[in-house]
Amino acid sequence: MQTLFIEKEIRYTGSELRPHWIYENFHILGDAIAAFVGEVDVKLDEMVDLEDVINNEPIYSKKMLNFIIEQFDINLYGMVFAQRLFISIIKEVLEEYNVKTKRNGDDLFFDNRKLSVSIATKSINSCLIHTGLNIIKEGAPINASDLSEMGITDVKELANKIMNKYKTEIEDIKLATYKVRGRA
Repeated sequence: MQTLFIEKEIRYTGSELRPHWIYENFHILGDAIAAFVGEVDVKLDEMVDLEDVINNEPIYSKKMLNFIIEQFDINLYGMVFAQRLFISIIKEVLEEYNVKTKRNGDDLFFDNRKLSVSIATKSINSCLIHTGLNIIKEGAPINASDLSEMGITDVKELANKIMNKYKTEIEDIKLATYKVRGRA
């Protein structure tokens, strides 16, 4: 699992949640997690979450900390587990900043307001996750919270802590599968 914090701002539209986006744009091949800051504007025709499409709920945030994760030797069910693990890791890292959030499935809430968006999906050759954390909540179509009201201003530091913790967890999970003696 490789990690990358992308220094330039990128506007996330949903089209980035596709196989090899990280490889095509940043030359990192294989399992990877990339983070970047930017506006999020996902229209219904780019939505992966059919529940949001049915409910006519596009996603918008003036500025989010975005993560795209791509893993290859995993199915969608396993990737949803990975997504829940990732959200739990974000919650743990925020606790290191003395920020208390609540997790409900793949969503994080601060002060009963939504902090995150997240979706896991399957492509033809990999599985992917997009998770976004509001940096600025103004303009969000829902009652939202954001990192700035929590006093978190160094989003690069936050992103790297989250990505490194996820990388360590995934690598440790793989090692745990290698060390087990099989039974016939």
